[in-house]
Amino acid sequence: MQKITPCLWFDNQAEEAANFYTSIFKNSKIGNISRYGKEGYEIHGREAGTVLTVDFELEGQRFTGLNGGPVFKFNEAISFVVQCETQKEVDHYWEKLSEGGDEKAQQCGWLKDKYGVSWQVVPVVLGEMMQNKDSEKSDRVMKALLQMKKIDIESLKKAFGDDNGM
Repeated sequence: MQKITPCLWFDNQAEEAANFYTSIFKNSKIGNISRYGKEGYEIHGREAGTVLTVDFELEGQRFTGLNGGPVFKFNEAISFVVQCETQKEVDHYWEKLSEGGDEKAQQCGWLKDKYGVSWQVVPVVLGEMMQNKDSEKSDRVMKALLQMKKIDIESLKKAFGDDNGM
């Protein structure tokens, strides 16, 4: 059992979002779906039978999507980091997650999807470069990173000064 499960508050797109996310990540699945009943209609205003929550899993991480109404919106204070080994992976997740999202919110590997959820699509090698003891190398990587929307691993490697790969 996963001790802590993020709950994502949607207006009424929790099931749609869960289907979208599970279509992007290979090791994913939809779990239980609960529905609003007649009880509490005067509070929640949802028709009986409509989706209340949907449990889903992405790469072993469980989530709950809640259709709670338009009261709360997502913002960049919370984001999900997708660790990528290759440029092909970066390209895949960037393309799929940013589809229909806010292009103005794209910077340094961050993007906002069509539901307003923020994601960071990050190559593992970036962390290794940024933690390097040679501050001149990590400073060059940061300068290159700040010019990017989607992260380009080869450009980072050039900035780092590593012609042979890390």
